[in-house]
Amino acid sequence: MDWSPEQILLLGIPAAAITVYLPYLVVAYGRFQVGFDPSAPRALFDKLPAYAKRATWAHQNSWEVFALFVAGDLMVYVTDRASTVTSVTVGVFLVARVLFSLFYILDLPWLRSPMWLVSVVCTAVLMSISLSQS
Repeated sequence: MDWSPEQILLLGIPAAAITVYLPYLVVAYGRFQVGFDPSAPRALFDKLPAYAKRATWAHQNSWEVFALFVAGDLMVYVTDRASTVTSVTVGVFLVARVLFSLFYILDLPWLRSPMWLVSVVCTAVLMSISLSQS
């Protein structure tokens, strides 16, 4: 399918939302593994396996980055600065966020941290493009 840069910007938002919830699937698996108590779901955290705790942290970090990404994405969209560069930036952001969560869950901080940095740089690039005068 041949999508325009504007479409890629708009599709990037729900795609980024999906990356927020991917680690939560691992959290859900961990909860069922230790016996999920629906009356006290947050009290279960200390009983979770280490991978599920890391998935929780990846999920929380994903929310933090998601808000900034959406702001940058929409800044580009409303300033009519969508281009091939912004399309690639959105794609790189999405890949970095999936890898960030995967590396977090697998406890590979030396790989996780660069993916966090890539996603933040992608957001900064989008914001910068939207603010450029050219």
